[in-house]
Amino acid sequence: MNPAEWLQRSAGNAPGRAALLLGDTVVASYGSFAARAAHLAAELSGRGVAPGDRVAIFAKNCPEYLIALYGIWHAGAIAVPINAKLHPREAAWIIGDAGAQVCFVTEEAARDLAVEPGAEGCALWSLGNLPAVSEGALSAPHPTLPQDVIWLFYTSGTTGRPKGVMLTALNLMLMTLSYLADVDEVSEQDAILYAAPMSHGAGLYNFIHVMRGARHVVPPSGGFEAAEVLDLAARLGNVSMFAAPTMVRRLVDAARVRGGAEGLKTVIYGGGPMYLADIVEAVEVMGPRLVQIYGQGECPMAITALSRAEVADRSAPNWRARLASVGRAQSGVRLGILRPDGSPAPVGEIGEVVVQGALVMAGYWAGQTNGAESTAKAIRDGWLWTGDMGALDADGYLTLHDRSKDVIISGGTNIYPREVEEVLLTHPGVHEVSVIGRPDPEWGEDVVAFVVCRPGSAVTPEELDALCLANIARFKRPKAYFFVPDLPKNNYGKVLKGALRDKLKEETA
Repeated sequence: MNPAEWLQRSAGNAPGRAALLLGDTVVASYGSFAARAAHLAAELSGRGVAPGDRVAIFAKNCPEYLIALYGIWHAGAIAVPINAKLHPREAAWIIGDAGAQVCFVTEEAARDLAVEPGAEGCALWSLGNLPAVSEGALSAPHPTLPQDVIWLFYTSGTTGRPKGVMLTALNLMLMTLSYLADVDEVSEQDAILYAAPMSHGAGLYNFIHVMRGARHVVPPSGGFEAAEVLDLAARLGNVSMFAAPTMVRRLVDAARVRGGAEGLKTVIYGGGPMYLADIVEAVEVMGPRLVQIYGQGECPMAITALSRAEVADRSAPNWRARLASVGRAQSGVRLGILRPDGSPAPVGEIGEVVVQGALVMAGYWAGQTNGAESTAKAIRDGWLWTGDMGALDADGYLTLHDRSKDVIISGGTNIYPREVEEVLLTHPGVHEVSVIGRPDPEWGEDVVAFVVCRPGSAVTPEELDALCLANIARFKRPKAYFFVPDLPKNNYGKVLKGALRDKLKEETA
């Protein structure tokens, strides 16, 4: 099923209904939203974009983002949304790896990408200059099949290079229906607020709101500001949003000052660990508005869910343990815990979280990262091995305990140490480096680096900061550098990151 067909149906049912808003200002009805997407598809086709071709978007949140997405799908192409927080060099690598013919950008991003190797041959189209609606009948959306890839999501890997997750029309349709079954109901009176990046989880929730003819709201700031979110919710009413734990924390602080969260219907939180005390306080301040989900790019937004009622319940004897979990399997998947040898772990035993079902990705994009080999490692015997460690209780609630990968989750965003380490190692004075996460009360974790300098070299944090800022996104830059004479290693020469975490605890004790 082509998502553009959902848009056309909503436009046919109520063409004058408000669809896209910037703040509380309507910038497109459903009729004009669908028409602009169809005309954009015609423009893409006229420029040689064929079904199955890749079209990227490298831009901050804006109403035009959704027009571009649905124009891409209307034409039968594959959308490649790129995190706007990435460095232009990183975005250019993704564009080249995906083989994108066109990339929708803001004017600022266009200037930055134009000078980066990797984006050669990709036409940069400004989101500010999308074609206007012209006279004439609109073409029908491309007849997309369930197995067709429609979203290519790049998620960083432990190799330091991002991998393209191939999500099919069936993956995203089932994710959308799982929202209704496991997360929340949606009506035409509702609004979805995009305060987190539309290239990621927040953007994936557009589908159900298009399907139901609801409003799509981009804050004027283009990002997350707690006071702005609460002001908009109060004016618009029935507002839902996806939020990382650090965003929830700020919302709670702002709501406490205001005396509540009027107009905010649902906050779906995920993307990182949420402290138990924080979620208890969130319910006390904002009421029963919170739903937790757990997913990853390879099984988008749809591994487990902890319902609004379960998050708010304080009557069950084990409510604290339940609230510390990430909920139970969503309707479209089978969930398990496996030992390293592939045997099932009994109730309560920690093992690797695995998931099975039609919601699991089609595989990794071939590109430059050997997608077939990566897919074979991730999907074994029909199970997606998530890399997350957890345990199931007798009632099926999943509690995450650790991650087998070294991913750092800061503010709901994944940061992979290897890519930061590779940048730091390009400094001529750096001999060895190891990057780990440090607990942070606001962000969940922040990035720190242990650095071994070459003999006779004097390296400063300022130099390393400048190196990172020139090569990777600002949010990946270490917040602290610890200069050490050597790194702890085992007999095989592998750095013992556990020992570094212990050393970090001593440093901060």
